[in-house]
Amino acid sequence: MKKIFKFILKIGIVLIGIVAILFLVLYIKYNTPLPQGETGEKADQLAFKINSALNSNAYKNTDIISWKVKGFDYLWYKNAKKVAISWDKNSIIYIQSNSGNSQVLKPQNISEKEKQRLIKIAENKFNNDSFWLVAPFKLFDNGVERRYIKAKEDENPSLLITYTSGGSTPGDSYQWFVDENFVPTHYKMWVSILPIKGLPATWSNWKKTETGVLLAHEKKIIGQIPFPMTDIKTENIKN
Repeated sequence: MKKIFKFILKIGIVLIGIVAILFLVLYIKYNTPLPQGETGEKADQLAFKINSALNSNAYKNTDIISWKVKGFDYLWYKNAKKVAISWDKNSIIYIQSNSGNSQVLKPQNISEKEKQRLIKIAENKFNNDSFWLVAPFKLFDNGVERRYIKAKEDENPSLLITYTSGGSTPGDSYQWFVDENFVPTHYKMWVSILPIKGLPATWSNWKKTETGVLLAHEKKIIGQIPFPMTDIKTENIKN
C-alpha cells in the first residue's frame, strides 16, 4: 500500500511540475499589460466598420439564435430577451431582463434554493457562451469603452473594448484584430478569470447565416485549444 501511495505521489509531483512549467512558458510568451489607446471618433469609426463588415443590421433584426456548446443547448429569443437552455436533465427558461422571473422546467418539484442554483448556472453559462458567439456585435453595448490602438508594422489598427459594467465579469477587456475587410481574426483577453493577461483567441470560418448575419464558426484559444460550438442557426419570426 505504501508503494502504491509513493507511486501516486510521484505521479502527482510530476504532473504539478509539468503544469507549472507550462504555465511559466505561457506566462512568459503571452502575459502583457493592457495596451493604451485613444477614445473618441477613431475608435467609434473602427467599431462601425467591424459591425458593417459583419452585417450588424441583420444581427439586430435576427429574432432567434440557436447553438450548442459543451453539452449546453441554447435557443435564444434575442429580441424578446428570453433563452431556453438545456443541459443534462435540466431545462431552464432564462429571462435576461429579470432573472427572478426565470423558470425551471426540469427537474420539477425542487426547492427554491436548488431552483436559484440552476438559474445562476444557466445565467453564467449563457453570458459566457453567447459572448463567444456574438462578441463582435457588443461593441456599442451600454457600459462599453472603445479605444483605438494604432497599427504596428504589417498590422491593421485594432480596437480595445472594455466592459465597464454588465455581464458576469465586468471590467474585462478584449483587443480585437481585424483583416483588411475589417472582419475580426482574433482578440487578446485581459479577463479576471485568467491569471495570464493578453492570451489570444482566434475567430475564423466566418459564415453568413440564414438571416444574413456573419458569425464565426471556429474559435481557438492560444491558436490551438478549440472552443467547440456547433449547430449555429439564426431565424426571423414570420408575422
